[in-house]
Amino acid sequence: MLVDAHCHLDFAQFDDDRQAMFARAEEAGVVHFIVPGTTRAGWPSVLRMSERNAVSVGLGLHPCFMNEHREEDLETLESMLDEHAHLVALGECGIDARFSETLDDQWHFFDAQLRLAKSRKLPVVIHCVHADDKVSKRLKQLDLPAGGLIHAFTGSPEQAEKFIELGYKVGLGGSVTYERAQRVRRMVATLPDDGYVLETDSPDMPLCGYQGQRNEPARIAQVAAVVAELRHQSVEQVAADSTANAKRLFRLEEL
Repeated sequence: MLVDAHCHLDFAQFDDDRQAMFARAEEAGVVHFIVPGTTRAGWPSVLRMSERNAVSVGLGLHPCFMNEHREEDLETLESMLDEHAHLVALGECGIDARFSETLDDQWHFFDAQLRLAKSRKLPVVIHCVHADDKVSKRLKQLDLPAGGLIHAFTGSPEQAEKFIELGYKVGLGGSVTYERAQRVRRMVATLPDDGYVLETDSPDMPLCGYQGQRNEPARIAQVAAVVAELRHQSVEQVAADSTANAKRLFRLEEL
């Protein structure tokens, strides 16, 4: 039994075969999917995904789409959080330091969303690229009660430990399958059993051997196999631990 803790199944890349994609995932043992929102325009399609029993969703404003965000989107997000009680997270939000020209705006939107999550005791789904230390410092300052997910984590063991101590899980996905990603693979081996979840970031973050192809949740079984090998554990143990961690983080009582 596996949970894909971060996948964008509402994206247009799945419009032609979404039902078949779900069938392949279920055949691979994936029983639940967490779909985060990225832009205000995309929130309706994310909410429609939650009509499927196996899908839980969050809403947020992603740092890579700053040109689409407006100040009033934060007010709308606040209203949506109150209107849709079934949301399991706020996100995807965060900081991507590759886009230096929008960093000030990124921090403004990130801080605002963190405060919304804190006031509603929601976990946050965080996109963090080249900003692990600054983001962990900010999370420590704000002390969010429900923690969250550091999505697609590729930092050091020390950085992972900081996030985990603050009550966050780190997301492991396609990057762990590349032999050249030695730092990431060493980090995976050091994580506590309750410190991580598995994710695909579908349709992005392809696994080794699938470069240039659309990613999909069925391949999380291959991520689990690599994580098990790196941690010297059974696939069954990794599946059980990562599923239990996702269940606690997102309060998935039905699993």
